[in-house]
Amino acid sequence: MTPDAVAGLPEVAGPHGGRVGEIATLLPDRRVAGVRVTDDEVTIGVVLDYPATAADAATAVRVAIGPLDRPARVFVGDVPAPTTS
Repeated sequence: MTPDAVAGLPEVAGPHGGRVGEIATLLPDRRVAGVRVTDDEVTIGVVLDYPATAADAATAVRVAIGPLDRPARVFVGDVPAPTTS
């Protein structure tokens, strides 16, 4: 599972770190926002790409990350307003 697998989804505009940055993984040389792994679950935080629905995005994320050894939770942190041209 890599953040790039989720970032490339058409339903996802980008990662979301949670309300106060709690959805993150600390690595020796960097912090990965939008992914938190605990003993009990994996949480993926995303910003939707309008007009995707939360259900569509959650399904796409779960397919992209593949099977894991613990439950995967998808947190939708934001849906940007559609742009008008």
